[in-house]
Amino acid sequence: MRKLIVFLLVCTLCLRTIVQAQELQANITVLANRVPSSVDHKIFQTLQAALITFVNNRKWTNETFQQNERIVCNFSLNISQALDNNEFQAALTVQAARPVFNSSYSSPLINMIDENVIFRYVEFQPMDFVETRVQGSEPFAANLTAVFAYYIYTILGLDFDSFSLRGGDPYFQKAQNIVDNAPEGSNIVGWKAFDGVRNRYWLMENLTNSKYTLIHDAFYNYYRLGLDQMYDKETDGRTAVLNALNQLNTVNTETPNTMILQFFFQSKANEISKIFKKGTPDEKSRALDLLTKMDIGNINLYKQDLQ
Repeated sequence: MRKLIVFLLVCTLCLRTIVQAQELQANITVLANRVPSSVDHKIFQTLQAALITFVNNRKWTNETFQQNERIVCNFSLNISQALDNNEFQAALTVQAARPVFNSSYSSPLINMIDENVIFRYVEFQPMDFVETRVQGSEPFAANLTAVFAYYIYTILGLDFDSFSLRGGDPYFQKAQNIVDNAPEGSNIVGWKAFDGVRNRYWLMENLTNSKYTLIHDAFYNYYRLGLDQMYDKETDGRTAVLNALNQLNTVNTETPNTMILQFFFQSKANEISKIFKKGTPDEKSRALDLLTKMDIGNINLYKQDLQ
């Protein structure tokens, strides 16, 4: 009996360690409202459960995360078409946030929609991903896990970048490895430069290209020296955010209209506007000048709050 108790205690501690070690607290939903009822929708429930297990139970880094340190993220796979041979066309919405020091507020790391996810899924098939064999044994089946792994490493890279200067580099390299070895097949898109100007290829190209090193400096300044200081050093924090905007503007001046800048402001416009709404007239003016150069789509928001 004693041996049994010891065994159960060891198992419990091991399980607790495994749970704490996971990096992500991912909420995953699979939506199939547009798929006709002629397709058995039970498969989508099975797919959702499989993706939750794949993302949350896998060890994605060598780092140890405590339960309260896990990165909260959301993946919504919205299936638009059921094709032949158990293939599906979908859009994937990816969102993740990072807690701000001494605050209940979480700042968005990523908020984007990938419109080009095509994959094959047979109910109860195992979810598999091997970094050294991204293409797997069948490209359409491998494409789904490759896309999820790509965004997971992107989230990890952004999170680590926000806590330490260039801390995200190893994870951006892992995401780049997926791009370089991505599944290939008819209708599989998003992995190549010629697939468009706003896709997985270009996002990672921007995040790994030494030409855009200032992006990573700006990310660190924005979060660690900026938002994390707001609780007790609000003026210093706002100054750091302004410095981050200046760094981003340098990138924009040298290479206008890069995807990474649109990616940045897509999730941060409202947050930045609120930060400087409380600033001095000079801070508002300087921020507005920079923002109107870099984020034309949100000019009205910035003018409303900062003029």
